[in-house]
Amino acid sequence: MPSAPHTLIRIAQIALDLPIPRLFDYLAPDLTTADIGCRVRVPFGRKYLIGIILQLDHNSTHAHDKLKPITAIYRDTPPLPAELLQLLRFCSQYYHYPLGATVLAALPTALRRAQSVHARTITTWQLNALGLAQCEARLPTRALVQRALFAVLRDGATHRAADLAASGKAYRSILRAWLTLGWVTQSSQPAPLNIQPATPDLAPNLTPAQRAAVTQVSARHGHFYAALLHGITGSGKTEVYLHLVTTALERGGQALLLVPEINLTPQLTAVFQARFPNLEIATLHSGMAEAERLTHWLAAAQGRARIVLGTRLAVFTPLPDLALIIVDEEHDSSFHQQDGLRYAARDVAVMRAQQRRIPVLLGSATPALETWHNAQTGRYALISLPQRAIADAQLPAIRLIDTRSNRPADGLSSQLLSAIEQRLERGQQSLVFINRRGYAPTLMCTECGWGAACTRCSARLVLHLRDQQLRCHHCGHVERIVHACPDCGNLDLKPGGFGTQRLEDTLTRRFSGARILRVDRDSTRAKNSWPAMQQAIRANEVDILVGTQLLAKGHDFPNLTLVGVINADNALYSTDFRASERLFAQLMQVGGRAGRASMAGEVLIQTEFPGHHLYQLLQRHDYAAFAASLLRERETSGFPPFVYQAVLRAEAPQIDTALAFLQRAKALAPTLPNVTLFDPTPATMQRKAGLERGLLLLQSANRQALQGLLTAWMPSLHALKSSAVRWHLDVDPLEI
Repeated sequence: MPSAPHTLIRIAQIALDLPIPRLFDYLAPDLTTADIGCRVRVPFGRKYLIGIILQLDHNSTHAHDKLKPITAIYRDTPPLPAELLQLLRFCSQYYHYPLGATVLAALPTALRRAQSVHARTITTWQLNALGLAQCEARLPTRALVQRALFAVLRDGATHRAADLAASGKAYRSILRAWLTLGWVTQSSQPAPLNIQPATPDLAPNLTPAQRAAVTQVSARHGHFYAALLHGITGSGKTEVYLHLVTTALERGGQALLLVPEINLTPQLTAVFQARFPNLEIATLHSGMAEAERLTHWLAAAQGRARIVLGTRLAVFTPLPDLALIIVDEEHDSSFHQQDGLRYAARDVAVMRAQQRRIPVLLGSATPALETWHNAQTGRYALISLPQRAIADAQLPAIRLIDTRSNRPADGLSSQLLSAIEQRLERGQQSLVFINRRGYAPTLMCTECGWGAACTRCSARLVLHLRDQQLRCHHCGHVERIVHACPDCGNLDLKPGGFGTQRLEDTLTRRFSGARILRVDRDSTRAKNSWPAMQQAIRANEVDILVGTQLLAKGHDFPNLTLVGVINADNALYSTDFRASERLFAQLMQVGGRAGRASMAGEVLIQTEFPGHHLYQLLQRHDYAAFAASLLRERETSGFPPFVYQAVLRAEAPQIDTALAFLQRAKALAPTLPNVTLFDPTPATMQRKAGLERGLLLLQSANRQALQGLLTAWMPSLHALKSSAVRWHLDVDPLEI
């Protein structure tokens, strides 16, 4: 019998998580267009891989008898919707990352395995009309357990088996008997998310500025509308978010709220649970257990979770009724993925809102300069919250301590120590902020100047005295503390500089009766440690906080009235053109933790440059003036947002190998008059994790021209063979 014409054979184009910029064809005669977006299991070489169906066709560039069939299709989870696949295609094209790897990166880890998904379910029981009639007529008077069970089920509602256990020990056998008789109906449904009990929260009266913000964004429901919510610290941006989410829910939509840090999700989830106690709220971040994350992802994809809170990867969550996207602390660098698919979640959120035709709100007290520029030029709407939400709350007074005349002892000036002592006497809390964990940045020899350096990176090892370790905070390399200088044998080794542990020890000696809490990545490593710390802070069980940027944003501690900042000047020496922008944002954010209630707040910054314009504008809380000055500098110097950049990075065992690869890559690039390719150069941190790193910068005042060059260049780069070199492209890089 002749074989069927080739035109009747279905070919599935599958996205696989491979570093190859193309899709793969497989035979799929039984699939329909409804299967696009589903997971499949396919043979690849000698192994099997999980992929996603992106397209079905009757034709292939390969001979049909050479194609392998799909071995399994998983319909146990919702297929990725066309809208999300379109977004992932855009990300693959814009960031020039293989489409298959882009699509698979958007899935929870559990869905990237060759297995069926068994979501948690709960069993429920319901008494039907027959059962109601039979129970009323036939239950014996002495059948106490049956009568107790009937008393619960007679309302006709569905009841969980666990809720029926109070009827008696024999309730399960009775239910099975009634099921056989056809008196009850048994069903299974997805288990609700693990909602923590919360005290219901009533919405407060909005300030006029908050009300105007809610009205302005709500009026654009069902339309693409990108807006920057520029609100000073304590201005009530979260309350605006809550009201906008309420409006979206009332109109039948889902809301997605992105936050930069895992540590911010428990606090924000509690706030939303208190306002929406009867709703399932999904949380998505990398700190969740695999099964828990899958459960929350499914709840969002199935539309059961009407609110989704998550970190950057949550921007790719399937949401069938998505009506609003909010990006909190939009300026934060944590929204940028630094490996694999190198994307900016804030920018992807704006693109997703544009595709979906919904509002997207970007909130920050210190917006990224690119976002501020977009708001100033009219690309985004600008909404301002210029006052603190609590009527009596004022912005903290910012004072500069000149460390040239007031030399710090053990890192702390006499003025700062005196201010902390005053807060202790008043029963108020203080925060000492330094963005460096560990005991000290390095261990040094007082004789020859030797410093403990990482053998795998161009960086010093950080002294962790309590663990008796020297650690590299870049690659994770660990060494035991040496007790003599390896160069000259000197036994007098000293810690250089200050970290959170050293400041904690200093404060403990100075204020022996004070309750001191250190908050950094080391102290919050254990699960649930940070929520417990927050509870202790709010319960006034802590007098002095010593911490890093974990404490800088999003937290509201009503009794905290003093913030002291150590080593802020380090950023002023940086060669990174974004360093001053980050410093201003960080200082304004951490300073905003002080005086958020009715008590006045104060910020003391130790600096050798009290006349620096950054500190002067910070004292006036004048972000707009600071941003204006930076924009003038950037325009004059030819830096973003006035130009667009991409960086080709290469790493190899030797720097010459990496630079030679970049030079060959540059020679293969198309020549365009409005795109500049700079010469290859070693990276600022040349050595990291045992590899030497180089980079090649591309720059253009025209985004479309830069993208055109990259698109034409990528096939040549993928064809450029060099087994000793690893390379990747970084579009819109955060660092160069």
